[in-house]
Amino acid sequence: MDSKEFILERIPHRPPFLWVDEVIQLENDTIIAQKSISEDLELFKGHYPHYPIMPGVILCEAVFQAGSLLISELIRKENKNDDAAITGVPVLTRITGAKFKREVRPGDTITLKVRLKEQVGPAWFLSGQVLVRNKTAVKVGFACALKQD
Repeated sequence: MDSKEFILERIPHRPPFLWVDEVIQLENDTIIAQKSISEDLELFKGHYPHYPIMPGVILCEAVFQAGSLLISELIRKENKNDDAAITGVPVLTRITGAKFKREVRPGDTITLKVRLKEQVGPAWFLSGQVLVRNKTAVKVGFACALKQD
């Protein structure tokens, strides 16, 4: 299946606020995805225009979207791919321990790694990482809960 179609079927985010381009790997409790950071993004015109860097909050959002993809896929597997049994969307409920270690610049490609740590009822606890040039740019813990449509 086309990676873009796979993404769009599983999370509600759409351009210009879709921060995952491609799912590289999805196994058990872990997802690895990527996003190419276009040099012509509007946000670079206002976020340090003479030294453009990707806002940390957007890097965290990319991790959260990858986490949402992971949760959606885990729910699908739990329901034996019965899309009719899947209700609600994962919504961010908590952010813990965000650490920003490296800049992400226009033209970079980021790798997003998210792992499910624990599920307690409707709450999903995850850890995420953004890598740029194979080095950690961001680490963040977060939680999501399913919001019913």
